[in-house]
Amino acid sequence: MSPMNDHIVKSFDAEQQRLLEETLRMGEMAAAQLEAALDVVQRRDNKAAERIIANDEAIDALEHEVSHDVMKLALRGPMARDLREILAAIRIAADIERIGDYAANVAKRSCALNQSPPLPQIGGLQAIGALAVTQVRDVLAAYRDSDVEAAQRVRDRDAEIDTLYTGLFRELLTYMMEDARSITPCTHLLFMAKNLERIGDHATNIAENVWFLVRGEQALPPRDKRDESNTATTP
Repeated sequence: MSPMNDHIVKSFDAEQQRLLEETLRMGEMAAAQLEAALDVVQRRDNKAAERIIANDEAIDALEHEVSHDVMKLALRGPMARDLREILAAIRIAADIERIGDYAANVAKRSCALNQSPPLPQIGGLQAIGALAVTQVRDVLAAYRDSDVEAAQRVRDRDAEIDTLYTGLFRELLTYMMEDARSITPCTHLLFMAKNLERIGDHATNIAENVWFLVRGEQALPPRDKRDESNTATTP
């Protein structure tokens, strides 16, 4: 390889590494936002919630930066594996941006929820949130390491979030039927729980993009899905 070609390859590799690091940094910001949102729900802290909502702009800005870097790499005529890395990065960045949005939505809803007395179902929301945080952090590690098996474990665990969400959904419906005064705060809690369930779905999307990055178009194995809230009935 000529010195010029060697320089081009090294430069391309460095830009790919920068893209990976940017995307991972964006993911860590989203995971931290989610943890902070769950914390303000627990502490009923409106001022902290407002800071989380404002911080969402930083994640949005980083997604634009990732998209810009993706375009620069794409214009340099990448090979098949390189192209998969570029496509995976832009898809994963979009999923991370949505995770940040949902974390901000949880913080927004917490302000409305704080206008009512604490609900006993907050513990159920926290359980879903803790699992969602784990899913996000684990799938980012799988992406960092190009670890298909770890990504597949994240994908398989999404059913656990669905199960918890469906259980909380049913519990809140029953609670609202028993006490009409609880309808407004329970509705906020339902939306927050749905945001967390959607974060789990986006972690699954990232896991599937790790599979695509490593295995290309090879078919994914079937996945269990247990969100039964659309058909849930109260006892």
